[in-house]
Order: sequence, then C-alpha cells, then structure tokens
Amino acid sequence: SDGWSARGLVSDGSEAEVEGTLSLQPQANPVRGFDEYFLNLTVENNRRNPWFIEFWEDHFKCKYPNGSRTPYNSDYNRTCTGKERLTQNNTAFENQLQFVSDAVMAFAHALNDMHQELCGGNKGLCEAMKPTKGSDLLKYLRKVDFRGLSGDSFKFDQNGDGPARYNIIHFKEMTPGSYEWVRVGEYMEGELRLNLSEIQFKRDHPRPPESVCSLPCDRGQAKQYLEGESCCWHCFNCTQYHIRSPTDETKCVICPEGTKPNIEHTECLDVPEVYLKYESQWAIGAMALSTIGIITTAFIGLVFIRHNDTPVVKAAGRELSYVLLTGILLCYLVTFVLVMKPSDIVCGIQRFGTGFCFTVVYAALLTKTNRISRIFNAGKRTVKRPSLISPKSQLIICTGLISVQVLINGIWMVLSPPRAIHHYPTREDNLLVCASFISASYMIAFGYPIVLIVVCTVYAVLTRNIPEAFNESKHIGFTMYTTCVIWLAFVPLYFGTGNHMPLRITTMSVTISLSASVTVACLFSPKLYIILIRPDRNVRQSMMPTSRYKSTSGPTTMGNNNTHANDMKKPDSIKLTSLDKPKPPLKSTSTQTTTAGLVNGDALHEDPNLTTKNKSPSEDKSRAKVTLTTSREEKQNCKNLPLIADEIPKILSSTSEKKHQANAEDLKNHKVNQDSVNNNVNTLESVQNTTTSMTNSL
Repeated sequence: SDGWSARGLVSDGSEAEVEGTLSLQPQANPVRGFDEYFLNLTVENNRRNPWFIEFWEDHFKCKYPNGSRTPYNSDYNRTCTGKERLTQNNTAFENQLQFVSDAVMAFAHALNDMHQELCGGNKGLCEAMKPTKGSDLLKYLRKVDFRGLSGDSFKFDQNGDGPARYNIIHFKEMTPGSYEWVRVGEYMEGELRLNLSEIQFKRDHPRPPESVCSLPCDRGQAKQYLEGESCCWHCFNCTQYHIRSPTDETKCVICPEGTKPNIEHTECLDVPEVYLKYESQWAIGAMALSTIGIITTAFIGLVFIRHNDTPVVKAAGRELSYVLLTGILLCYLVTFVLVMKPSDIVCGIQRFGTGFCFTVVYAALLTKTNRISRIFNAGKRTVKRPSLISPKSQLIICTGLISVQVLINGIWMVLSPPRAIHHYPTREDNLLVCASFISASYMIAFGYPIVLIVVCTVYAVLTRNIPEAFNESKHIGFTMYTTCVIWLAFVPLYFGTGNHMPLRITTMSVTISLSASVTVACLFSPKLYIILIRPDRNVRQSMMPTSRYKSTSGPTTMGNNNTHANDMKKPDSIKLTSLDKPKPPLKSTSTQTTTAGLVNGDALHEDPNLTTKNKSPSEDKSRAKVTLTTSREEKQNCKNLPLIADEIPKILSSTSEKKHQANAEDLKNHKVNQDSVNNNVNTLESVQNTTTSMTNSL
C-alpha cells in the first residue's frame, strides 16, 4: 500500500538495503484541534472508547487497576497510577488522519445536501429519506465540494476518486548510521515538483548509479527492456508451448494448435498426426471380426441360393431373407470404412453407411414381424386374406422403410456436410477424425434404426405365442432382445471414450458387427442346421404347424358323453399332412387353416391341389374337421394352381356324403335329436365358405 512507505516496519533493520529508495506517500496535513483534543484524553474522561484502556497500558507500559488481563498487559508489572498524561513529547500522530476526517465530512455534506433538497431544510428526517437509498446518496456524494478540517479543499473527480496529492519521499543516510525519510518533492493534481539536490543513492556515491548493458539472452528467452532504457533489459524464459517471437525479441508467442515448441523454444514443430490405422491392434481386432462375419454371410447366401426352392428357404421368405443378408453384409463391410484414414469422402461414406446398414437389417426384420402379426391377428377375426402380405408387397414395404433413412442421410449431409478435421484434445495430441465423431452427431444416423429396433422388438413380443412351427418370430424376438442389450452397452461406451478416438471408432465398429452376428446366429443358424445337417426335416410337413393353439371360430356339437365334454374344453388344432402318409386330423377351424398357409409364405402358394378329409367323432359328438393335403409329386408344379377350383366341388361332395352317413349312424345308435344334425349341416356350410375364400385368395 502507498501508505506504508514511511513506516518503520519497512526500513527498521534493513536500512542498508532500503537506502536510496524513492517512494510515494499520500499527502496529508494535520487536522486542526485534534492534537489538543487527544492529548487531553484520560481513562477517566474517555469511558466511551472500550479500547482506550488497552492503548493507555501499551503507551505507558503499565497495567491499569481492576483492568482485564490481556496478552498485551501480561508482561507489565507496574500499575498505572492514573496520573499519566499524553504530551507532545511522548505522543506521535499519523498524518493520514486527514483522510478519515475528509471521509466523514464528505458523507456529512452529502447527507446535508440531500436533506435540504428532499426535506426542504426541515429538522429531522422526512418521509422521502425513510429509508435512504445508497444509490440516491451516492449522487449527492459525488457532488460534494468543501474545505476539510486540515484546510485543504476536497471534491471527487469524474472517476469518483479523491484529489491526487502525493509527497515524494526519499530514504537516505543523514549521518553515519542514522537514516531518515526525507520529503524531496510532491505530485499535486497532475504536476510533479522534485528537488534533485536532496536525492542521494549512497552516502559515498550521491550520484545515480551508472547504467550497464545487460548480457545477451539465451536461446528461448525474450528481453524485457527497463523503462526508459534502450540498452538494458531483463531476460525471461518463454513458458511452455511458447517460443520467442521471430520478429520481436521482446515477446514470447504461443505455438498454434497442432504444433509444440522444440527443446530450445525457438520454433514450433508439427505434432504428429494420429488416426486409426489398419496395422493398429484396435483395427486388426475389429477387421478380424468383420472378416469372419463376411465369410459367414457369403456362405449363408450361397447355401440359400443353392437350396432356393426348398421348403425351409421358402418358408423363411426368400426375398426378405436376401435383403436381410445384404444388410448384414453391409454391417460387416462398414468396419473397413471406419478404420480408413479420414477424408471428406470417407467421412461421408461412414456417415451414410453406419445408419443405412442397420436400416436394411431392421427394416427387413420389421417387415417380417409385421406380416406375421397381421396374419395371425386377421386369422382371429376373418378368413379373408390380409392385404400386403405377398413377396412383392413385402419388398415394397421394406424399400419404403429403407427410403426414410436415405432421406434422413441426404438432408443431414446437405445441412452439415461431412468433413475430416484435426482434433486437439490436448496440446500434445493431433487427431485426424471425422467431425461427426467429435460432436457425437453420429447418433443422428442411428436415430431411425433405433426406432425400427424398438418397433420390431414390440412386434416380436406380440407374436411370441404363435404356433411352434412358425417359430421364426421367436428367433426374431431373441435377435431383438440381444440387440437391445448390445446397444444399451454401446451408448455409455461411445460417450465415455470421447478423448480416446481409436477406442470410440473401434467400439462403434464392433457393436455393428456384433449386432449383425446376433442376427446371423438367431435367424439363419436354425435354417442352416435343417438344410445341411437335417435335410430330412426340409419338407413341407416340417414347415406346417403340428401343435395346438386356441381356436377362434367354428361351430361344435356336443353330446351327453363326459368324454366329449372334456374334449370341448381343449383348444382346437390344425395339422397339414401328405396324401402319401395320411394322419388322423385334429380339431380345427377354417381360420386356422388359412393362417397356416399365409404365414408359411410362398410354400403354400405353390400347392396345386387341396383335399379335405372328414371324420365323424363317436359318442354323441359331431364336429367338422378339415385336412389340407398335398402330394410329393405335385410340389414342383406351380402352374396347376387353377385346378384347386375344380377339385373343391368334389371335396365338398365327398365330405357332405360322409358327414350325412355319420349323422345317420349317430341318429340310429344314439338317437341324436334333429338339432344336432342341423348343427353339423351348419358346420359343413362353414367349411364350404372357408374353402371358397381360400380359393379366391390363392
């Protein structure tokens, strides 16, 4: 602080070092009347000041009677008599007392001016000054102009500062061993007055010390010239990541991003460029996994093409299966794009490919699950064939879903073109990456596929209870559940590796490959097992449902037998058999028969002949049953589909004749009433209507 310069604590004990010092001290004059007032104070007449006794004890080095013990008077053995007096000889006053009085006077004048204006000079505070706001008082405080108790005028300048008045003092040796602070000049309101004859830097060398040129600075150091000197300077080291300016030897400049200083801090060197390379361990691991996936996918594709006309491939939906394999292959290929050296083109391919490959996969899966769900939901309500379930319709739906992702990617690339940039997480790192990896905007590419995953998972849950033979929906469900787990693990890993770009890229590529591998394992492994290891199961009978599930329609006639009553509590079922090896038909409805054929895709579409069998149950119970059969010789004949219409009348005639015989036998043996016969006739009419609907659908 500027008020410390003349204090003894600065110079006492360090006179030789402080000698010759020039210092500034705020100029202050004595406050008139204060010395006389203070010298007349005693402990008896100054009770209002609780610290005056401590001052008295310290000043006279005694302990006041009945006074409290303090750390300051504990060393005093003498008791104060009360007759001690303050005098000019034993008391020294601070010159800065003027600043205290000026501050008090400034507030007094400001309050007085405010009172005169707001209260009209009336005594006491008026309502306008209750309470007084500090901002209002400040306006009056800035305008005060008065002469203080020291006799000096006082007012604030435009910056709100008091008058700039300083004494220039000099610490010098007056006589050998005797030092004093001497006033050698003053600074008053912008004007400097200095008595140079009074200044001496050393007693034996009164003249100012001679200037000496500084030594040259070392490499990596800059010069700091002394003020007013052109030949003398101080040298300072350039700090980390700074070098001495090549054009100005007095400055240190920071190296640009992507560079760092050499050892001598004389020039900036480029930080080596870092990006994920093919030979890195991260890339090798990701590419190895993708290579295995590509080989596996290619093998599956060849097997499917080789067995394109077998029931397993047909039941899986050949068109969507090939679309699904294409998407899986793209998922594996994306890894090789992700590990390429970033460029604007590569970044564009990465941005488009990461979301597109997923969209192809999950659009195909969503189309499959949606088709199965619609068929079985429609089968509960009507025998009418649902719309948009043909292979061509499925491809159109799948293409439409994929087109949404293409549109999103196109808009994204127009609004934010892909760029390869240099990223500097620290001054020591220079990463060449695609800009989308830094901003995590790659999640835009995954937004739509995530929606497809969620919807597909919902469909997988809704179709989880369909008949066992149509267990592809269960496989799709396993695929989606596992995929959701993988992606839930991917999100925190992706955002938690922001400063480790190779790991972030590898995490994305491995996640994509794992998602594709899950699809291969859950959907195509069971089919390969049947095609390659169990070809005996690659027949139509294995592709049709054999388990029971709940019936939705079909009339039933009950007898009085308890066995038949128990049978009525069981769900109806359906079974499709071959003419070569007839099997006893199970209880069924027309809706279930149609649903079975629709879910199995084009496998049923190519059956040239449909026949029905009817068998009358015994013990007072009649129930209509339908068995759809096909012969092995006609499996490859797709051109004879119109013959179904010619065969249906024969089927109905045979069924009707056998049914009437059964009814007559029941009437003869068990005396069934006419109502039971009527119910059986109604059942036959329902079967006829169902068969007609199937003919129209096929």
